[in-house]
Amino acid sequence: MSEDFGIMVCGHGSRDENAVREFATVAAAMCARFPERDVEYGFLEFAQPIIREGLDKLAERGVTKVLAVPGMLFAAGHAKNDIPSVLNTYMAQNPGLEIIYGRELGIDTRMIRAAGERVSAALAQADTEQGPIPRHETLLMVVGRGASDPDANSNVAKVCRMLWEGLGFGWAETAYSGVTFPLVKPALEHATKLGYRRIVVFPYFLFTGILVRRIYDHTDEIAAAHPDIQIVKVPYLNDHPLVLDTFAARVEEILHGANVMNCQMCKYREQVLGFEDEVGLAQLSHHHHVEGIGTGDGHHHHGDHGHGDHDHSHHHPYPHADHPLGPNSLRDDAD
Repeated sequence: MSEDFGIMVCGHGSRDENAVREFATVAAAMCARFPERDVEYGFLEFAQPIIREGLDKLAERGVTKVLAVPGMLFAAGHAKNDIPSVLNTYMAQNPGLEIIYGRELGIDTRMIRAAGERVSAALAQADTEQGPIPRHETLLMVVGRGASDPDANSNVAKVCRMLWEGLGFGWAETAYSGVTFPLVKPALEHATKLGYRRIVVFPYFLFTGILVRRIYDHTDEIAAAHPDIQIVKVPYLNDHPLVLDTFAARVEEILHGANVMNCQMCKYREQVLGFEDEVGLAQLSHHHHVEGIGTGDGHHHHGDHGHGDHDHSHHHPYPHADHPLGPNSLRDDAD
């Protein structure tokens, strides 16, 4: 592959301006990692610039080859369908530009180490401020975003297991902010019954936003109801140096021909149990109507077409109107 290329970092987007700034910080770090390259970023929805605008800037500077990486932890609908749809559409409309798509951050030893450092630092602070508690008397709860894609959900559980064994906790539980189960609050209520003196709650998220704040709010609520249990809140990943290393590695993978997304358990390509009807679905983005909406323009998008930081699901295992949480009460995608 020619070494003449630009880099495009593709994010989901958020109405939370802090989340947008944090994503921009990661993009700036990519500029520092690749100082000889043109680097841009953009979002699928709710924030600006949108992906198309970032690609426009690269094209205007004469870039003819773009290495695009999804700024997402795991590959669910956004990484597998929505971003490829946007990129393919742009490339079809701009035949002089070649876009090569990389893979998500995924299960990576660097990401596990970054997570481990976040958890260990929070534990050290808790030991100092509240008194030490042995690891074997501590329960770890890893909270993922939650998706309608079981492949992405299973990756959260794998991260949890690797942190559990790697850091020597007495027990661990996996929870999700929406779409799939268990949800955070009932998972925490269950955890308090298991007899551990300390519960460590780690949102396995890249950036802040309403979901991270909601996780911390639920944690505070459970902590207030159980003052006999020491409950520790761990910071999310953000721009941890090892996270930035993983982003850079995804670009290098494209360059060296090792750009492999794990499609072995992809519900769009294989007969995954319970999702057989989604094999072969067309790759069409459903985000066009919310591109750029949400921050900085003073416009509030009433109703949000069910996307309120994605409080909807295209397919999840609890679709019925009489479900106690309602048909649209959970959020979609683990990206």
